[in-house]
Amino acid sequence: MEHAPAWLINSLIYLGAAVLVVPLSKALGLGAIIGYLAAGIAIGPWGLGLVTNVEDILHFAEFGVVLMLFLVGLELEPKRLWSLRRPIFGWGSAQVLGCAAVLFAIGWAFGVDWRVSLVAALGLALSSTAIALQVFGERNLLRTSGGQAGFSILLFQDVAAIPILALLPLLAVGSDTGPAITAADRTFEGLKIVGVIAGIVIGGRLAIRPLLRWIARSNTPEIFTAASLLLVVAIAALMQFVGLSMALGAFLAGVLLAESEYRRELETDIEPFKGLLLGLFFIAVGMSIDFGVLLQRPGLMALVVVGFLAIKCVVIYALAKAMGVPYQERPVFTLLLAQGGEFAFVVFQAAGPNVLAPAVASFLIAAVALSMLVSPLLLVALDKWVLPRYGASKKTSMKEISEPQDAKVLICGFGRYGQIVGRLLSAQGLKLTVLEHDPDTIESLREFGFRVFYGDATRLDLLRTAGAATAKVLVVAVDDVEQSLAIVDLAREHFPQAKIVARARNVGHLFQLLDRKVDLVEREVFESSLRSGRAVLEEIGWPAHEAREAAMRFRTMNIRLMHDTYPHYKDRAKLISANKAGRQQFAEQMARERAQRRLRAGGSWGLDQDEEDGGFGIEQFEPGEPGSPSQAAVRSDARTTAAAPAKVAAKET
Repeated sequence: MEHAPAWLINSLIYLGAAVLVVPLSKALGLGAIIGYLAAGIAIGPWGLGLVTNVEDILHFAEFGVVLMLFLVGLELEPKRLWSLRRPIFGWGSAQVLGCAAVLFAIGWAFGVDWRVSLVAALGLALSSTAIALQVFGERNLLRTSGGQAGFSILLFQDVAAIPILALLPLLAVGSDTGPAITAADRTFEGLKIVGVIAGIVIGGRLAIRPLLRWIARSNTPEIFTAASLLLVVAIAALMQFVGLSMALGAFLAGVLLAESEYRRELETDIEPFKGLLLGLFFIAVGMSIDFGVLLQRPGLMALVVVGFLAIKCVVIYALAKAMGVPYQERPVFTLLLAQGGEFAFVVFQAAGPNVLAPAVASFLIAAVALSMLVSPLLLVALDKWVLPRYGASKKTSMKEISEPQDAKVLICGFGRYGQIVGRLLSAQGLKLTVLEHDPDTIESLREFGFRVFYGDATRLDLLRTAGAATAKVLVVAVDDVEQSLAIVDLAREHFPQAKIVARARNVGHLFQLLDRKVDLVEREVFESSLRSGRAVLEEIGWPAHEAREAAMRFRTMNIRLMHDTYPHYKDRAKLISANKAGRQQFAEQMARERAQRRLRAGGSWGLDQDEEDGGFGIEQFEPGEPGSPSQAAVRSDARTTAAAPAKVAAKET
C-alpha cells in the first residue's frame, strides 16, 4: 500500500489542530487568533513535532495577509482613500518613526551594533495588520475615529515595509554582497517598478472590469471565483517580481476595483480563502516560535518583549491623544498597535546574515511571535479589569445606564431614522430608552434635550440593563445590516415578549429580517421616494388625486411583488423569473389605465402615447448585497409583517 502524500498528511494535521483548538479557545473567551497560535505551537517543532517545514508553510500562509489587504482595498473607494492621505502619511509616519527612534536609541545605548539596532527597531515598530483589523471589525470599531486612525497607521506600515526592505541591502555594505550594482541596473529596476505599478493602475481601470464582465456572462460561478483568485495571485506575483510588497499591490488592486459593480461578488468569493489562509498564517507563526532561543535566555526574552511593548504603548498612547482619539477608545487602540506584526517576520528574514546573525534573527522573530501570542490575552485582561474602570473615570460626556430601565419602548440606534421615530413617540408622552454607540451623536443629541445612553446594542448585558426584558416594543434602527441582524437574533432568543420593529436598508436586508419572523419591517426610503415620485407627477401636470392614486397603486403592487419574490430570494433564477413576471403584469395594468385616462381627459399629462412603463417592480439586484443569491442583491426596500408574509402593511392615510 502506497504511503499518503505529504500534503495530505499536513492538511490533516493543520485542519485537525484548528478544529480542535480554535473552538476551545473561543469558548474560553481568548478569541480565534490565540487559538490558531496555540495550535501552531502544539503541532510545531517544539510541541508534538508533527510539522517541521515551518518556513515553507509561513511563506505560503503569508498569502492570507495579501488577500486580507485586497479585501480592505475593496472597501475603500479612491475618493475615500484620498481623503485619508493626511492621517495615513502624517500620523502613520509619526507612529513608525517615533517608535523606531525610541527603540533604536535604547538598543544603541545598551551597546547593540547600530545596524542590528536599526533593523530591530524598524521591524519591532510595525504592528499586526491581520490581528488589529480583525479585532477592530469584531468590536465594530472600524467606523469610529479610533478605528479610522488605526487603519490609517496600519496602512502606512504596509507601505513603509517597502523602503525598509530596500534599506536592508545598504546596511550590508562591507560584506560580500555579490557584484556591484551599476547605475544602469538601478535605473532598470526603477523603471520596472514604475511600469508594474502603472500596469496595475491602468489595468484596474480599463482591462479588469471588462474581463470580469465577460467572465460573469458565462454564468459559471466557479470560474468567477477562479478569476478572483487569479487576479490577486497575478498582482502579488508582479509585485514580488519587482521586489515590492505583495500586500501593497493587492491593496492597490482592491482600491481600483472598489467602485466596480463586481466588488461584492469579489468579496464573497475571496472571503473564505482569506479566512483559511489567515488561520494557516497564525498557525505557522505559532510553529515558528523558537523556544530553544527562549529557553536559553528566558529573562532577556521577557525583558525584550515587555520592553518593546511598553515603549510602543507609551508612544502610541501619546500619539492617540494628539490625534484626538476618544478617551474610551485609546486603550484598545494602543494595545492593538503595540504588538509586533507579520511584516516583522519578512524584515528579519530578509535582512540575512550580513545584517542580522541567524541567532539574533531567531531571537527577534520569537519576540514578535510572543507579542502576538500575548496580545489577545492582554486584550482579555483589558476588557475585564481596565476598561470598566477606565470608562468609569470619564463621566462628564457619557451617562452610563446604572440601573435597569422600565421604558415601554427601546430604540437601538438614534441616527436620522431613529430620531424621527423617537421624536414622534416622545411627542405623545411615551417614555423611551435609546441606545447609541457614537459618542459624537450622543453629545449632539443631548444638547437638544434627548435622553440617549451610550452603548453597543449587540451586547446582551446592555440590552438587559436598558430594559429589553420588560419593553413592549424594540425598535431596531441601526444603520449596519450585520448589527441589525445580531440585535434581532438576541431579542428573539432572550426577549420574546417584545414586538420588533426593524429598519431595512434594502430588500436583501428585509428578506433576512423576514426569515427571522420580525413583527414589522419598514423600508427606510420607500415611503419618502413614493412621495417624491408623486410630487414629480403633479409638477408635470397630473391632477393631485390622479398622482396620489398612481403612487398608491405602485406601492401596493411593489409590496405584493416583494412578497411574491420573497420565497425565491435564495434562488437567483426563480427570483429573476418572478420579478420579471410581476413587472410585466404591472406594466400591462399601467398601460390600460393610461389609455383610460387619456380617453377621459382627451390628452395626456406629460406622458407620450408610445412611452413604455418600466421599473414598476422591485429594483434590479446588485452583486453581493447582504442576503442576496450569488451575484445579486436587492436595492429596493419594503414594508411588511413577518407573521403573515402575504399580507400587505396598513395603507397610507
